[in-house]
Amino acid sequence: MTDFVGRRRELKELREDIARTGLDTLSGRKAKAPRARVLLVAGRPGSGRTALAEALVREIADDYPDGVHKVRLTAPGGEAVATERAIRTLLEGLGQPTPPGAAEDELSSVLRTTLAGRRAVLLVDDAADPHQVDALLPDTPECLVVVTAEGPLTGIPDVRPCTLGGLDTPSAVRMLVQRIGDIRVANDPRAAEALAEECGGQPAALSLAGGWLAAHPKASITDVAKQLHDMPAGTSGPLARTFRLVYESLPQPAQRTLRLLPLAPAGLVDSHTASALAGCSVAAAQSILEDFAALGLVRSAHDGLFLLPGCLAPLLQALLKAKERPAEVQLARARMLERTVRLLLSCRAMAEDDEGSGLGVPEKLDGLPRALRFADRRAAATWLDTRLPALTAAASLAVADGELDTLARRLVAALAGALSDHRGTAEAAPELYGLHRLVLDVAQRRDLHREQAAALLNLADLDAETGRTQEALERYRAALDAGRAANDPYAAGRAMESVGGAYQELADWHRASDWFGRALSHSLARGERADEARLYGRLGNVHTYAGRYGEALRSWRAASAGYRRLADVPGQAKALSEMARVQEYAGRPEESLHTCREAVELARKAGDLRLQAALQVRLADTLDRLGDPAAARLHRSAADRLLGDDPAACEIRSGSD
Repeated sequence: MTDFVGRRRELKELREDIARTGLDTLSGRKAKAPRARVLLVAGRPGSGRTALAEALVREIADDYPDGVHKVRLTAPGGEAVATERAIRTLLEGLGQPTPPGAAEDELSSVLRTTLAGRRAVLLVDDAADPHQVDALLPDTPECLVVVTAEGPLTGIPDVRPCTLGGLDTPSAVRMLVQRIGDIRVANDPRAAEALAEECGGQPAALSLAGGWLAAHPKASITDVAKQLHDMPAGTSGPLARTFRLVYESLPQPAQRTLRLLPLAPAGLVDSHTASALAGCSVAAAQSILEDFAALGLVRSAHDGLFLLPGCLAPLLQALLKAKERPAEVQLARARMLERTVRLLLSCRAMAEDDEGSGLGVPEKLDGLPRALRFADRRAAATWLDTRLPALTAAASLAVADGELDTLARRLVAALAGALSDHRGTAEAAPELYGLHRLVLDVAQRRDLHREQAAALLNLADLDAETGRTQEALERYRAALDAGRAANDPYAAGRAMESVGGAYQELADWHRASDWFGRALSHSLARGERADEARLYGRLGNVHTYAGRYGEALRSWRAASAGYRRLADVPGQAKALSEMARVQEYAGRPEESLHTCREAVELARKAGDLRLQAALQVRLADTLDRLGDPAAARLHRSAADRLLGDDPAACEIRSGSD
């Protein structure tokens, strides 16, 4: 990576601008407390605006002890990054978890709350409009926001853009020296100045010209300047001319690989992506990418990743459209998605490797080429983490494409599975939420009712887990409709039970028992005994909460009988323990004592020490109320011997858990 050169005047102006009065308001808003100072670096793609913003941030970083947090608002292909995704990126960098499915306003509020009292820098790269920036602005003047954009963001008052032109000639020549060394420049300084002029002082063009010269050590600077000068009139702009010079010097296979790179999701490319797009070996693709990086056509990122510069994306997209047939483009995209699915399956298989050696899952990897296998679980998890922006973008693009729905569904399913297996559902929830929404999009577009039901159930579960019960209830009802339309009894039954669970969470005992009753009737009609026993337990819980102890006891007796028929001894023990609890609530301590002793014997037979201990404590409490403290002490001692003096170990889980 070359060192930053030039722009000393711009850096000085930006530093001075930090001390000016901060942003008070956006257009159309009433005045409010000062918000963070906003600095804007404006310039055309390739002007070095991001490099200048990063140089500024490096210089002032020590003044902001809470760190620098960067987010990009436009993908290399030109698509705007969803504001919700941008805020989540910042919150993740700040170590702040966010609920999956939260709306933009909620996330924006969380971000501002998180930054309150902090002194941090937000580097917001490639903003397309002021509304994107507004959602990210902290309400604290101790923070600083540095924004890069192509032009002025007129919706934000009191922000003077630092507008970039080309580098001055000495700085442009220094940039060439960094790429090709000082000897060639010293031998012909006039030619170096002429080349800088042909490049318009534009850093991206200078980087390409310098990369080409470095790859052709026998070429003279004068010849390169002349070639650029003699380019046909139709080749407009220094960057387009320099890019054409570099592109036309490449071998045909490399040219084709380069043309296909705009298909890479999020502009992130590795050897597997390039290999699949171009139809070449992984080793050949890696070599080509390294050559591209040396020429300045891509930027080396980390962990084998390369980033396609946004300023080159329009030029490459024009070449792709002009040189590649649509069928070939679609085939290349399909190859890339298929490769991604296989890598995700390999990644997911490694999550089942408890030892981390890669030796425990050979059957999962049968038929998979060695190039698609990971060394161990850690390597697979690292790959998933570093590629996640590209993987989620690939899923979104595949769904939006509409021509590869089968591949899109496989990709989304593989990615969701890999995230769940490596991170756990709770940690992966924000990403899973987005993936399930993508599945829902495909299912609705193709009238796939079963897939609609599954996606709605998954989304509703995530809503329920994060406390958005009303939203969950609406989705469970929609899932029920989709399950019925698909004639899918499993989805319909699951949805009915989940509707009941949502009403239970809302403390609407009447509706909860009604929906659990519907789900129970559905299971009884299908002879699903395990579901029957569980649903009797859920009904017992709701009746208990509602104070309907007679109905609760009938439900728990039915649950106990169901578990007995299934030979599920732990389940039967838990059902009896709940019966004992209800009997105690109902003022029938002798019955509770008898039921509790029966449950203890079953728990002992099942080997459930935790349940045994909890039941011993319940027995002790009941005996105390019956006036037998000596027997109560014996049972408490038994509980202590089973699990030690840990009160948490004596909690009784409901039979419906």
